[in-house]
Amino acid sequence: MDMSNLTGSVVALVTPFKKDGSVDFEKLEGLVDFHLANDTDGILVLGTTGESATMTDSEDLAVAECVVQRVAGRVPVIGGSGSNCTGESLRKSLELQKLGVDGLLIISPYYNKSNEEGMYHHLADVMDVVNVPCILYNIPGRTGCKISVGNVERLSAHPNCWGIKEASGDISYAASIAHCLSDDFRMMSGNDDMVVPLMSLGAKGVISVWADVAPKTVHDMCAAYLAGDVEAARKTQIDNLELIHSLFCEVNPIPVKAALAKMGLIDEYYRKPLWPMADAGRERLYNAMKGAGLID
Repeated sequence: MDMSNLTGSVVALVTPFKKDGSVDFEKLEGLVDFHLANDTDGILVLGTTGESATMTDSEDLAVAECVVQRVAGRVPVIGGSGSNCTGESLRKSLELQKLGVDGLLIISPYYNKSNEEGMYHHLADVMDVVNVPCILYNIPGRTGCKISVGNVERLSAHPNCWGIKEASGDISYAASIAHCLSDDFRMMSGNDDMVVPLMSLGAKGVISVWADVAPKTVHDMCAAYLAGDVEAARKTQIDNLELIHSLFCEVNPIPVKAALAKMGLIDEYYRKPLWPMADAGRERLYNAMKGAGLID
Protein backbone atom coordinates (compact mmCIF):
# COMPACT_ATOMS: atom_id res chain seq x y z
CA MET A 1 0.00 0.00 0.00
CA ASP A 2 1.25 3.48 -0.85
CA MET A 3 2.50 5.29 2.28
CA SER A 4 3.00 8.69 0.68
CA ASN A 5 -0.24 10.07 2.12
CA LEU A 6 -0.01 8.42 5.53
CA THR A 7 -0.90 10.82 8.33
CA GLY A 8 -2.56 10.56 11.73
CA SER A 9 -2.39 7.71 14.21
CA VAL A 10 -0.10 4.75 13.62
CA VAL A 11 -0.41 2.28 16.47
CA ALA A 12 2.75 0.71 17.90
CA LEU A 13 1.10 -2.67 18.25
CA VAL A 14 1.71 -4.96 21.22
CA THR A 15 2.46 -8.64 20.68
CA PRO A 16 -0.01 -10.79 22.67
CA PHE A 17 1.39 -13.92 24.29
CA LYS A 18 -0.17 -17.03 25.73
CA LYS A 19 0.55 -18.41 29.21
CA ASP A 20 3.19 -20.74 27.76
CA GLY A 21 5.02 -17.76 26.25
CA SER A 22 4.09 -18.38 22.62
CA VAL A 23 2.58 -15.70 20.39
CA ASP A 24 -1.21 -15.60 20.59
CA PHE A 25 -2.08 -15.15 16.92
CA GLU A 26 -5.82 -15.24 17.55
CA LYS A 27 -5.54 -12.29 19.91
CA LEU A 28 -3.19 -10.57 17.47
CA GLU A 29 -5.79 -10.79 14.71
CA GLY A 30 -8.37 -9.46 17.16
CA LEU A 31 -6.20 -6.41 17.84
CA VAL A 32 -5.89 -5.74 14.12
CA ASP A 33 -9.68 -5.93 13.76
CA PHE A 34 -10.07 -3.57 16.75
CA HIS A 35 -7.83 -0.98 15.11
CA LEU A 36 -9.39 -1.24 11.69
CA ALA A 37 -12.82 -0.73 13.28
CA ASN A 38 -11.61 2.37 15.16
CA ASP A 39 -9.96 4.35 12.37
CA THR A 40 -6.31 3.66 13.11
CA ASP A 41 -4.40 5.05 10.13
CA GLY A 42 -1.49 2.59 10.15
CA ILE A 43 -0.03 -0.31 12.13
CA LEU A 44 3.55 -0.75 13.30
CA VAL A 45 4.62 -4.26 14.26
CA LEU A 46 7.86 -5.39 15.92
CA GLY A 47 8.62 -2.13 17.67
CA THR A 48 9.60 -1.66 21.30
CA THR A 49 5.94 -1.96 22.26
CA GLY A 50 5.79 -5.28 20.42
CA GLU A 51 8.58 -6.74 22.62
CA SER A 52 10.59 -7.58 19.51
CA ALA A 53 13.82 -7.53 21.54
CA THR A 54 12.80 -10.83 23.17
CA MET A 55 11.32 -12.51 20.11
CA THR A 56 13.04 -14.94 17.77
CA ASP A 57 13.54 -14.20 14.11
CA SER A 58 10.92 -16.76 13.12
CA GLU A 59 8.43 -15.19 15.56
CA ASP A 60 9.12 -11.73 14.13
CA LEU A 61 8.37 -12.92 10.63
CA ALA A 62 5.27 -14.86 11.68
CA VAL A 63 3.84 -11.82 13.51
CA ALA A 64 4.51 -9.54 10.54
CA GLU A 65 2.97 -12.01 8.12
CA CYS A 66 -0.11 -12.44 10.31
CA VAL A 67 -0.71 -8.69 10.51
CA VAL A 68 -0.07 -8.07 6.82
CA GLN A 69 -2.55 -10.80 5.87
CA ARG A 70 -5.19 -9.65 8.36
CA VAL A 71 -4.92 -6.00 7.31
CA ALA A 72 -5.16 -7.02 3.64
CA GLY A 73 -4.09 -3.65 2.30
CA ARG A 74 -6.65 -1.57 4.20
CA VAL A 75 -4.03 0.52 6.02
CA PRO A 76 -0.23 0.63 5.76
CA VAL A 77 1.72 -1.91 7.82
CA ILE A 78 5.19 -0.88 8.97
CA GLY A 79 7.72 -3.39 10.24
CA GLY A 80 10.39 -2.63 12.81
CA SER A 81 13.64 -3.96 11.36
CA GLY A 82 16.18 -2.16 13.48
CA SER A 83 19.29 -3.67 15.01
CA ASN A 84 22.61 -2.48 16.40
CA CYS A 85 24.19 -4.61 13.66
CA THR A 86 23.86 -3.06 10.20
CA GLY A 87 24.01 -6.41 8.45
CA GLU A 88 21.25 -7.81 10.65
CA SER A 89 19.07 -4.75 10.09
CA LEU A 90 19.53 -5.14 6.34
CA ARG A 91 18.73 -8.87 6.43
CA LYS A 92 15.61 -8.36 8.51
CA SER A 93 14.49 -5.44 6.35
CA LEU A 94 14.66 -7.57 3.22
CA GLU A 95 12.75 -10.41 4.93
CA LEU A 96 9.96 -8.08 6.06
CA GLN A 97 9.79 -6.48 2.62
CA LYS A 98 9.35 -9.95 1.12
CA LEU A 99 6.44 -10.59 3.49
CA GLY A 100 4.66 -7.50 2.20
CA VAL A 101 5.13 -4.71 4.74
CA ASP A 102 4.52 -1.26 3.31
CA GLY A 103 7.35 0.44 5.18
CA LEU A 104 10.18 -0.11 7.63
CA LEU A 105 11.18 1.53 10.90
CA ILE A 106 14.96 1.57 11.31
CA ILE A 107 16.62 2.55 14.56
CA SER A 108 19.97 4.05 15.46
CA PRO A 109 22.51 1.42 16.63
CA TYR A 110 21.95 0.94 20.36
CA TYR A 111 24.78 -0.14 22.69
CA ASN A 112 27.65 0.15 20.18
CA LYS A 113 26.29 3.59 19.11
CA SER A 114 28.87 4.28 16.34
CA ASN A 115 30.40 7.58 15.24
CA GLU A 116 28.78 10.17 12.96
CA GLU A 117 29.70 8.60 9.63
CA GLY A 118 28.98 5.08 10.84
CA MET A 119 25.55 6.21 12.04
CA TYR A 120 24.80 7.62 8.60
CA HIS A 121 25.78 4.42 6.80
CA HIS A 122 23.98 2.19 9.32
CA LEU A 123 20.73 3.82 8.23
CA ALA A 124 21.52 4.67 4.61
CA ASP A 125 22.74 1.15 3.77
CA VAL A 126 19.27 -0.25 4.44
CA MET A 127 17.55 2.46 2.41
CA ASP A 128 19.96 1.86 -0.47
CA VAL A 129 18.82 -1.75 -0.86
CA VAL A 130 15.14 -2.08 0.06
CA ASN A 131 12.27 -0.97 -2.16
CA VAL A 132 9.84 0.17 0.55
CA PRO A 133 9.88 3.53 2.37
CA CYS A 134 11.96 3.76 5.53
CA ILE A 135 11.29 5.74 8.70
CA LEU A 136 14.23 6.78 10.86
CA TYR A 137 13.73 6.16 14.56
CA ASN A 138 15.30 8.60 16.99
CA ILE A 139 14.84 7.41 20.58
CA PRO A 140 18.02 8.13 22.55
CA GLY A 141 16.41 7.11 25.85
CA ARG A 142 16.39 3.52 24.56
CA THR A 143 19.48 3.49 22.36
CA GLY A 144 21.90 5.68 24.26
CA CYS A 145 22.54 7.76 21.13
CA LYS A 146 20.63 10.07 18.86
CA ILE A 147 20.54 10.69 15.14
CA SER A 148 22.27 14.05 14.87
CA VAL A 149 20.65 17.01 13.17
CA GLY A 150 23.39 16.81 10.54
CA ASN A 151 22.60 13.19 9.78
CA VAL A 152 18.87 13.90 9.63
CA GLU A 153 19.65 16.59 7.06
CA ARG A 154 21.72 14.13 4.99
CA LEU A 155 19.32 11.20 5.31
CA SER A 156 16.21 13.27 4.61
CA ALA A 157 17.50 13.74 1.07
CA HIS A 158 17.63 9.98 0.45
CA PRO A 159 14.91 9.02 -2.04
CA ASN A 160 13.84 6.07 0.12
CA CYS A 161 13.63 8.00 3.41
CA TRP A 162 9.93 8.52 4.21
CA GLY A 163 10.49 10.44 7.43
CA ILE A 164 11.43 10.22 11.10
CA LYS A 165 9.78 8.98 14.26
CA GLU A 166 10.97 11.59 16.74
CA ALA A 167 10.92 10.19 20.28
CA SER A 168 13.66 12.10 22.06
CA GLY A 169 11.21 14.19 24.07
CA ASP A 170 13.36 17.21 23.18
CA ILE A 171 11.24 19.90 21.56
CA SER A 172 14.38 21.86 20.67
CA TYR A 173 15.71 18.89 18.68
CA ALA A 174 12.37 18.54 16.89
CA ALA A 175 12.47 22.24 16.02
CA SER A 176 16.04 21.87 14.76
CA ILE A 177 15.08 19.22 12.21
CA ALA A 178 11.76 20.80 11.21
CA HIS A 179 13.39 22.63 8.29
CA CYS A 180 13.98 19.21 6.69
CA LEU A 181 10.26 18.47 6.47
CA SER A 182 8.60 18.34 3.06
CA ASP A 183 6.13 16.28 1.06
CA ASP A 184 8.92 13.69 0.80
CA PHE A 185 10.19 13.72 4.39
CA ARG A 186 7.75 13.75 7.30
CA MET A 187 7.94 13.75 11.06
CA MET A 188 5.80 11.57 13.32
CA SER A 189 5.79 12.11 17.06
CA GLY A 190 7.12 9.18 19.03
CA ASN A 191 5.87 10.58 22.32
CA ASP A 192 2.16 10.48 23.09
CA ASP A 193 2.32 13.49 25.41
CA MET A 194 3.88 15.69 22.71
CA VAL A 195 1.79 14.94 19.62
CA VAL A 196 0.15 18.36 19.28
CA PRO A 197 3.38 20.27 20.09
CA LEU A 198 5.24 18.35 17.37
CA MET A 199 2.38 18.80 14.92
CA SER A 200 2.75 22.54 15.51
CA LEU A 201 6.29 22.11 14.13
CA GLY A 202 5.06 20.21 11.09
CA ALA A 203 4.65 16.60 12.25
CA LYS A 204 1.91 14.67 10.48
CA GLY A 205 0.80 12.52 13.40
CA VAL A 206 2.10 9.98 15.87
CA ILE A 207 3.39 6.44 16.16
CA SER A 208 1.53 5.73 19.34
CA VAL A 209 1.30 3.51 22.41
CA TRP A 210 -1.76 5.44 23.61
CA ALA A 211 -3.52 4.36 20.40
CA ASP A 212 -3.31 0.72 21.52
CA VAL A 213 -6.09 1.44 24.01
CA ALA A 214 -7.78 4.53 22.54
CA PRO A 215 -7.37 4.33 18.76
CA LYS A 216 -10.36 6.46 17.81
CA THR A 217 -9.38 9.23 20.22
CA VAL A 218 -5.83 9.45 18.86
CA HIS A 219 -7.01 9.31 15.25
CA ASP A 220 -9.59 12.03 15.87
CA MET A 221 -7.08 14.28 17.62
CA CYS A 222 -4.63 14.09 14.72
CA ALA A 223 -7.39 14.50 12.15
CA ALA A 224 -8.69 17.57 13.97
CA TYR A 225 -5.27 19.21 13.97
CA LEU A 226 -4.66 18.43 10.30
CA ALA A 227 -8.11 19.85 9.45
CA GLY A 228 -7.23 23.10 11.21
CA ASP A 229 -9.14 22.56 14.46
CA VAL A 230 -6.14 23.13 16.67
CA GLU A 231 -8.27 23.87 19.74
CA ALA A 232 -10.04 20.50 19.60
CA ALA A 233 -6.72 18.69 19.18
CA ARG A 234 -5.15 20.67 22.02
CA LYS A 235 -8.05 19.85 24.32
CA THR A 236 -7.83 16.12 23.55
CA GLN A 237 -4.10 16.14 24.19
CA ILE A 238 -4.45 17.90 27.53
CA ASP A 239 -7.51 15.97 28.69
CA ASN A 240 -5.70 12.66 28.16
CA LEU A 241 -2.37 13.46 29.79
CA GLU A 242 -3.07 11.43 32.92
CA LEU A 243 -3.95 8.36 30.85
CA ILE A 244 -0.86 8.87 28.69
CA HIS A 245 1.42 9.29 31.70
CA SER A 246 -0.08 6.25 33.41
CA LEU A 247 0.72 4.19 30.31
CA PHE A 248 4.37 5.03 30.92
CA CYS A 249 4.45 4.90 34.73
CA GLU A 250 6.45 1.68 34.30
CA VAL A 251 8.58 0.69 31.35
CA ASN A 252 6.68 0.30 28.08
CA PRO A 253 4.90 -2.01 27.21
CA ILE A 254 4.11 -3.25 30.72
CA PRO A 255 1.29 -0.77 31.46
CA VAL A 256 -0.29 -0.85 27.99
CA LYS A 257 -0.49 -4.64 28.04
CA ALA A 258 -2.06 -4.47 31.50
CA ALA A 259 -4.57 -1.95 30.12
CA LEU A 260 -5.42 -4.11 27.11
CA ALA A 261 -5.89 -7.12 29.37
CA LYS A 262 -8.25 -5.09 31.58
CA MET A 263 -10.20 -4.23 28.42
CA GLY A 264 -10.43 -7.94 27.57
CA LEU A 265 -8.44 -7.66 24.35
CA ILE A 266 -5.41 -9.75 25.35
CA ASP A 267 -4.15 -11.88 28.21
CA GLU A 268 -1.56 -10.21 30.40
CA TYR A 269 1.65 -12.08 29.62
CA TYR A 270 5.11 -10.66 29.00
CA ARG A 271 8.53 -11.87 27.94
CA LYS A 272 11.15 -11.60 30.66
CA PRO A 273 12.79 -9.38 31.78
CA LEU A 274 9.43 -7.56 31.68
CA TRP A 275 7.23 -8.31 34.66
CA PRO A 276 3.64 -7.45 35.66
CA MET A 277 3.00 -4.02 37.17
CA ALA A 278 3.35 -3.17 40.83
CA ASP A 279 0.05 -2.53 42.62
CA ALA A 280 0.53 1.25 42.89
CA GLY A 281 1.09 1.64 39.17
CA ARG A 282 -1.80 -0.64 38.35
CA GLU A 283 -4.17 1.35 40.54
CA ARG A 284 -3.08 4.58 38.85
CA LEU A 285 -3.51 3.03 35.41
CA TYR A 286 -6.99 1.67 36.09
CA ASN A 287 -8.14 4.97 37.59
CA ALA A 288 -6.89 6.82 34.49
CA MET A 289 -8.65 4.33 32.25
CA LYS A 290 -11.89 4.92 34.15
CA GLY A 291 -11.44 8.65 33.79
CA ALA A 292 -11.00 8.22 30.02
CA GLY A 293 -14.08 6.01 29.76
CA LEU A 294 -12.14 2.91 28.72
CA ILE A 295 -13.41 0.78 31.58
CA ASP A 296 -16.22 1.06 34.14
